[in-house]
Amino acid sequence: MKEQIINEIQRKMLPYLNNEQLIQLKDILNKTMYKVVINKSEDTDRHKEYDMIEMFISAKRIEGCSEKTLHYYKKTIESMVLGIKKTPPQITTDDLRRYLTNYQLQRKSSKVTIDNIRRILSSFFSWLEDEDFILKSPVRRIHKVKTAKIVKDTYTDEALELMRDNCTTVRDLAMIDLLASSGMRVGEMVALNRDDISFNERECVVFGKGSKERLVYFDARTKIHLQNYLNSRTDNNLALFVSLKAPYERLLTGGVETRLRELGRRLNLPKVHPHKFRRTLATTAIDKGMPIEQVQQLLGHQKIDTTMHYAMVKQQNVKLAHRKYIG
Repeated sequence: MKEQIINEIQRKMLPYLNNEQLIQLKDILNKTMYKVVINKSEDTDRHKEYDMIEMFISAKRIEGCSEKTLHYYKKTIESMVLGIKKTPPQITTDDLRRYLTNYQLQRKSSKVTIDNIRRILSSFFSWLEDEDFILKSPVRRIHKVKTAKIVKDTYTDEALELMRDNCTTVRDLAMIDLLASSGMRVGEMVALNRDDISFNERECVVFGKGSKERLVYFDARTKIHLQNYLNSRTDNNLALFVSLKAPYERLLTGGVETRLRELGRRLNLPKVHPHKFRRTLATTAIDKGMPIEQVQQLLGHQKIDTTMHYAMVKQQNVKLAHRKYIG
């Protein structure tokens, strides 16, 4: 508690003193308060720590983070505070290292999960530093966790055709074609309305992560199947995709995932899910020579590094390129 008060005094003096003066101030305070006993109020500390978390979440909400992301941020930070049993300003680098190590051992979490937690904590403590709640983020000395690069599966041309041929409804056929030809996220697709589709231009505007809007495009086959689906409908719902039975409500992400899983099981295809269409499009586009910057824009990624995770170049193409340019 005493150390926390000294750090708070230092923080408030930051605008008025340089680094050397701050160090001298801390030394004087430590000597002056050496024999002082301070009783800790747990309720006050707990109130302050949750205030900080709520303020951080509010700041991220203003930046445009989705409610799903904010919930994950809050849950991750609160679990960390509860696990370490200290208020955020008291937490040290060693505390965080121990916490992440124990978390990984107890839950047998992957390195990707641990690095995601590290990134969230880094964002939180950097914000505390920027807002002058702490002098220096304890995450600064915790480096990025090295993870193995796994080439994730994509759909083969045969698998895509097999799914198309075995769709039992015009809705499912239109849905699969739209995901396969546009590369949009499933959440973006289910949010679309009929009026969002421009059939003349074969394009539509979607709202991606952070409520950023972008144009996505679809092919001629998708246009025909979408028109067939919309012409077959008798409901007045504005949503582009709706349930198959009355009251014909907007189809949700879970509904799409369930439908694709069932189709995959029926055809004995492994891991059929919406996001795999997106990864397949990115890989195909790269293989056919589309510049990575254009693929980035097509997928709506803020950073090109994210695009590179999706676009895994096929080994056969590397072999052909080697023979063409080198051997």
